[in-house]
Amino acid sequence: QDTGRKALQKKFIAELVGKDAKFFHTPENEPFITLSVGDHRETHRIQDIYIKRRLIHLFYKRSGAPPSSNLLNDLLDLLEAFALFDGPEEKVFIRLAQRKHAIYIDLCDSSWRAVKVTPKGWKVVSDPPVNFRRARGMTPHPYPERGGSIRELRPFLNFATENDFVLFASWLVAAINARGPYPVLVVQGEAGSAKSTAARVVREMVDPNTTPLRSEPRETRDLMISARNSWVIAFDNVTHLTPWLSDALCRLATGGGFATRQLYTDDEEKLFEAMRPVLLNGIDGTVTRGDLLDRSLILYLPTITDEKRKPEKQFWRHFRHIQPRILGALLDAVSCALRRLKKVKLDRLPRMADFAQWGTAAAPAFGWTEGTFLRAYFANQGTANRLTLDASPIVQPLKLLFVSRAIWTGTPSELLGKLTRHVPHEVSQQRYWPKNA
Repeated sequence: QDTGRKALQKKFIAELVGKDAKFFHTPENEPFITLSVGDHRETHRIQDIYIKRRLIHLFYKRSGAPPSSNLLNDLLDLLEAFALFDGPEEKVFIRLAQRKHAIYIDLCDSSWRAVKVTPKGWKVVSDPPVNFRRARGMTPHPYPERGGSIRELRPFLNFATENDFVLFASWLVAAINARGPYPVLVVQGEAGSAKSTAARVVREMVDPNTTPLRSEPRETRDLMISARNSWVIAFDNVTHLTPWLSDALCRLATGGGFATRQLYTDDEEKLFEAMRPVLLNGIDGTVTRGDLLDRSLILYLPTITDEKRKPEKQFWRHFRHIQPRILGALLDAVSCALRRLKKVKLDRLPRMADFAQWGTAAAPAFGWTEGTFLRAYFANQGTANRLTLDASPIVQPLKLLFVSRAIWTGTPSELLGKLTRHVPHEVSQQRYWPKNA
């Protein structure tokens, strides 16, 4: 019986993997397999339900009955051992990857095709040389078309100024750069200003998903799971960012590690390191801490009047029709950025300097005159500076102190006492109010 069982194991594994299958593991020791399915190749974690069901299906076709739980677990354990001990170490990517001078974008279609973008242009390829995995909820990009213009995106966005549209388009191009860092895109406006619609447009252009917008996470583990299974992280109707979430989004936008205790263990940690494009939308004052404001683009949407409002079905039908051309225009801009990036020399480097260089390099693809992007970006950073001051609890008392004077002289303790008298008691008791001189 044991001999027959081992023969079945070898037979089913051979049928599963085929001659050209590849076992490998990630730097985090997660076991993966790449195998041929029909006319294309797919990459899956061995723990994924797809591999389990594939084994069950093969067993049933050969024996007429499903495998026992013990046999199925033995087969899965054996596949994992092949990947961990016989396979090489390779990276696995979600949606975007970069190899040498090329960026690959997973179209997430049934044929597992990808777009290859190089300094010379872009094309759709059927067998990309990088390992893409698919997470639940990911949906396909449309097949990109050539000849489109970024201006075709403008009617779908309710920006009050041209500068905001310039920054929005530049952020989209930056989000298709596989290496980052990425400024946090913050879309603000009153109710009825189409903030959520703008955020959904972002997801559709860069990382389509069945649930494009989510509420802010409750803990680091939730944020890690979102970042692991999506390229773009989008939180809808954010009213207040807690200090831990603000700090975590800073690390996610510019690169940093996360660690939480692994479930069902006492001392094992789950580690995750990544950079992701992050989008937030809210009514006002979504971002208040200076470190996150330094990494943000703050864009404002005015309220839409009733006569300008469109039915949602009509809006998205029109968007779907033009989306392939807009995607092609974004890919043209990414190729332009790759081609020109090393030639870009800025007189002064602003915060998020990598984004500034990337946006400057991509600008000619959109037909913008020299300096258009940088002028918009520097103006937006001035807005962030003002928001940082407005968010500080001592700025308003300082303004009141200098209403009737140009100079004040005294000790820090005397200054703190005067400022404290200019604020209500509940303000002076807040954790961010200075506790001593």
